[in-house]
Amino acid sequence: MSQQLTLKKKAARRYRFNPVVLALIPFVVLIVMFELLPLIYLIMTSLLSDDETHYTLSQYATALTSPYYLKAITNSVTISLGSSVIGLIVSLFAAYSLTKLSTAARERLLTISNMSSNFAGVPLAFAYIILLGNNGIFTILLNSWGLDAFTPDLYSWTGLMLVYVYFQIPLATLLLYPVYFGIQEQWKDASALLGAGTFTFWRKIGLPVILPGLAGTFIILFANSMGAYATAYALVGGNFNLLAIRIGSLVAGDVVTKPQLGSALAVLLGLMM
Repeated sequence: MSQQLTLKKKAARRYRFNPVVLALIPFVVLIVMFELLPLIYLIMTSLLSDDETHYTLSQYATALTSPYYLKAITNSVTISLGSSVIGLIVSLFAAYSLTKLSTAARERLLTISNMSSNFAGVPLAFAYIILLGNNGIFTILLNSWGLDAFTPDLYSWTGLMLVYVYFQIPLATLLLYPVYFGIQEQWKDASALLGAGTFTFWRKIGLPVILPGLAGTFIILFANSMGAYATAYALVGGNFNLLAIRIGSLVAGDVVTKPQLGSALAVLLGLMM
């Protein structure tokens, strides 16, 4: 009898409702409503034919065989890789420099980096147009000094890369800054006692320790650049063949809309990221 009571108590304790689970309900609802359901709808739409009468893989065939859309994918991957690599290299040294500053200066610079990383989209494009556009402040100033050669063409690949790098560097700095605190000062002292120089320490100890953080930061930068739409569209409109711009024009274009093909490109974008 006592053994049965003990088993019943254990069973009751096992299936007792945990009130902490209630705190997860809003999070689960958000995930389902704004991530899972749109993703399911996106995949289902990408499998529809143009007349929406049957399911087919023709949208994916068009996206993967059309030179126009393949060029959009290539351009997006190229600018994403380029801006991510440049942002990662610059931020690698910037984040390390932050660890050497005083606490007050470090907090101020981190605040500026946080603000800069969120300053993107249409406001960022508008700011660059005011500064470096055809009638921008710096453009007029450099032209008046006879330094036309130093004026970048904002509406070219160079200008687009410049804008992308702007919001990549502060984001990467914020992500890499905590990584350096994983390197302990004792390791530097021990390696110095064993005869290792600064270069040897970073090559054999420092970089292997921060390598996971570098890889994670690079992935985030790449995804951030691949999904950037508002900044590129506000700066160059539809003049540049980028994947995000092509998806936007297919879903909500002014002339012809093909949401099925746009959904297929969006699924490919998600798979690449």
